[in-house]
Amino acid sequence: MSEKIYCGKGKETKYGINLSVCLTDIPKEFINDYNGKKYVKLSLNKRKEKDEWGNTHYLTVNTYKKEETKKEDSGRDLPF
Repeated sequence: MSEKIYCGKGKETKYGINLSVCLTDIPKEFINDYNGKKYVKLSLNKRKEKDEWGNTHYLTVNTYKKEETKKEDSGRDLPF
């Protein structure tokens, strides 16, 4: 499991959760291009307690990457 990359904070209000995101804290390796647009996978997490500024949530970069496995074709359909 990799270390968490914190990139924002937020407060729960009656209108939803208001967030602030620091884009410079997001490493370029986690910014993906798709159809000419840039995307970042983020995880919204609830804090155990409010911090000194009343923030109830925090954002982290979702660093999960699928492991690519090469499947060898044995020519059989059975797993044994």
